[in-house]
Amino acid sequence: MRRGEMADLTAFAVVAEERNFTRAAARLGMSQSALSQIIRRLEAHLGLRLLTRTTRSMAPTQAGEQLLETLVPALGALDARIATLTEMREKPAGLIRITSVEHATATILYPALARLLADYPDIRVEIVSDYGLADIVADRFDAGVRLGEDVDKDMIALRIAPDLQIAIVASPAYLERVGAPMVPQDLVRHQCINLRISADRGFYIWDFEKDRHALRVRVDGQMAFNTIDMLAQAALDGFGLAHLPLDQVEHHLASGRLVRVLEDWSRPLPGYHLYYPSRRQPTAAFAMLVKTLRYRE
Repeated sequence: MRRGEMADLTAFAVVAEERNFTRAAARLGMSQSALSQIIRRLEAHLGLRLLTRTTRSMAPTQAGEQLLETLVPALGALDARIATLTEMREKPAGLIRITSVEHATATILYPALARLLADYPDIRVEIVSDYGLADIVADRFDAGVRLGEDVDKDMIALRIAPDLQIAIVASPAYLERVGAPMVPQDLVRHQCINLRISADRGFYIWDFEKDRHALRVRVDGQMAFNTIDMLAQAALDGFGLAHLPLDQVEHHLASGRLVRVLEDWSRPLPGYHLYYPSRRQPTAAFAMLVKTLRYRE
């Protein structure tokens, strides 16, 4: 059904309810002549007379009554659905889909959402962990969470965490066997545990900086994973060096199960950002999510 036909049917339903063109025209915000033209056009399109008009009264014909039996409930259901959508804008409710990386999910999203959802039971959240840069519009996500340097420029970006501190770590047994790298260039002679970003983007490239001298090193080794938990486990088991968020390995460093190397070359990464397309009228649930996640120093 074309948009114009829906408008004509709505006009007919109002005329049939009011049984008066003057009152119906006022209710629809149009002239009586324009409304009469709409009804004539609808009758011509259907090839049926829908209204019986006399100088004193107006009423639906038998065909008009049959049309109203279907039309009035349908319009009522549509009004109810629109009212529900309006309520979603005013009341925090509905589904929010987010693409994130596992570290951001565990350290930022989950703690914040656990508090939010306890207070707003009508909000539902789905989080999909993926290190690839998902197309949040095409994949029907409401938002994504990535490091600031990975956010597309045409997105609205909201910082939700401080800069991310990184540590290069290995087990004492590995370092005793192979020796510790002194500069990033030494990594090409080491077993390094890779993080797979996505099938098309390959492996994560390790970044370093010292005295304003930046380096990016492509590393290699026997093992690669697409989850950082397995990177840490492989490092603990002596399979090589791993590039990990410091907060994920601090307890292992404190216990001596892992040792940090190249600390003087370590540079913080831009913190996690929530990013999303422009939203002129965000739902109340999404607005509440943004308010909850906003980073405050």
